[in-house]
Amino acid sequence: MKTQPEALRLADLIDKVPYRGTHEAAAELRRLHQSEREGWRHADELEQERLRLKAVNAELLDTLKQIERGEYCEGEEAEMARSAIAKAEAA
Repeated sequence: MKTQPEALRLADLIDKVPYRGTHEAAAELRRLHQSEREGWRHADELEQERLRLKAVNAELLDTLKQIERGEYCEGEEAEMARSAIAKAEAA
């Protein structure tokens, strides 16, 4: 059986206190708990997107290195590729 999060247990206890403002405090604790859960979900989504972009960047960098080696172009285009690679590796 999964236990109730501490913030929600505290909110339940505060709700039982018969003083003015305690219900609002308990409701705010519940809202904060929900916001925290949504924040972690959003952080996970951002991490997945970061990993996806890192993989795309690696593919693009590999293609630029192939261009630099002359597999796709020569001369000025190859120099542009070398410059782009240096910038990407410095970032």
